[in-house]
Amino acid sequence: MARSTFLAALGNALAPRTKALAPVPQGRGGWLRILESVAGAWQQSVAVKYNAVLSHHADFACRTLIASDIAKLRIKLVQRGDDGIWAEVTNPAYSPVLRKPNHFQNRIQFMESWVLSKLQSGNSIVLKQRDNRGVVVRLYVLDWNLVTPLVADDGSVFYQLNTDRISGLTGSVVVPAREIIHDRFNCFFHPLIGLSPIFAGGLAATQGLAIQNDSTQFFQNGAQPSGILTAPGAIHDDTAKRLKEHWESNYSGKNAGKVAVLGDGLKYEPMKAKAVDFQLIEQLRWTAEVVCSTYHVPPYKIGVGPLPSYNNVQALNIEYYSQCLQALIEAIELCLDEGLGLAEGIGTEFDVDNLLRMDTTALINAEKEAVGAGIKSPNEARRRLDLKPVPGGESPYLQQQNFSLAALAKRDAQADPFHPAAVDAPPDPQAASENIARLATALRLKFAEAPAHG
Repeated sequence: MARSTFLAALGNALAPRTKALAPVPQGRGGWLRILESVAGAWQQSVAVKYNAVLSHHADFACRTLIASDIAKLRIKLVQRGDDGIWAEVTNPAYSPVLRKPNHFQNRIQFMESWVLSKLQSGNSIVLKQRDNRGVVVRLYVLDWNLVTPLVADDGSVFYQLNTDRISGLTGSVVVPAREIIHDRFNCFFHPLIGLSPIFAGGLAATQGLAIQNDSTQFFQNGAQPSGILTAPGAIHDDTAKRLKEHWESNYSGKNAGKVAVLGDGLKYEPMKAKAVDFQLIEQLRWTAEVVCSTYHVPPYKIGVGPLPSYNNVQALNIEYYSQCLQALIEAIELCLDEGLGLAEGIGTEFDVDNLLRMDTTALINAEKEAVGAGIKSPNEARRRLDLKPVPGGESPYLQQQNFSLAALAKRDAQADPFHPAAVDAPPDPQAASENIARLATALRLKFAEAPAHG
């Protein structure tokens, strides 16, 4: 999209030039590039490098797990009916952009980009593209590093967007907040700037990477530890230098493991402690668990630590959803509701049924109980099991002997509810008429048989 076309689509979105705009300070000392694990850590060469942390196995696993689990959930457009129940609907103004957010991403790819940006930088910036009606027809997740939040002298918020050709930005442009969806969390230092979990777990990830790098170098050296050459007497500096160079060139690197012949009382002593002395595996596992805790991901979800002893798939998924995914999901739903300008009574909702699905036996038993209690109709239960409806299955059922609460209350209102007084039944008019007719017939027959008297 050309720059002129893009600006035309924004309409009057450009910030008035009369307002003074000040950039918002991002974090505390540019933490996006170099993180300080503790105060003064940078001066002590204990730096947490952002890009290196992204390569840590536990950090990578947590981010991709969360992003893929949220992205696989279908986004529904729902509307509240007169009965207060939310039901899925379609709307020509909102449904298309939810199904296909932009020209180069499907909904899963788009949502992965959204969530990954939020987890990696603490911020997701989504640019809206409108049509001539002012309806949002395209959504683009922008690189946070190319965006600068601005605050005007009257407190209104703007965003400076730099070149992003795939999103149609061919140059720097300033747009008001109404043209941006800004999803952010962990806003410790400024309400417009979020912080990634990397801010808290970066040091643990750096330690884990250092352990892995050290182990890699150790095994590249043939699993031979470094050491020192000792002699019983004093050694001249030139002799020591010559021995060091000879040893490194002949018995280190690719030559590690070769046989060395020592004389004059020289002795080789390993310097490096054994892995068990450092508790290497325990330290590596601990760093991964710390990273998991910053993302609120149960460690077993990424293969760190043992699985829980109890066998309840639904309970495990509910725990994962409530402590890790729910806040992210509801934040996205609210951002979409406000960003798309949805009318009152219409909203977006993630379909979390697939995420919270039970095992087959538990699912069937739950649906059986719901149908047996009259909560669901048979066809509603069949839809949950991906089965087609059957005739007559649209109405909930209860057994005949069940009584309504109103009927029971009426019974209990009697003086003796369990021994009610006998009530004479009202006379049946039809039966009375039949009795009269039979009596009349009997009288006629009787008079007909009687002898006549003079």
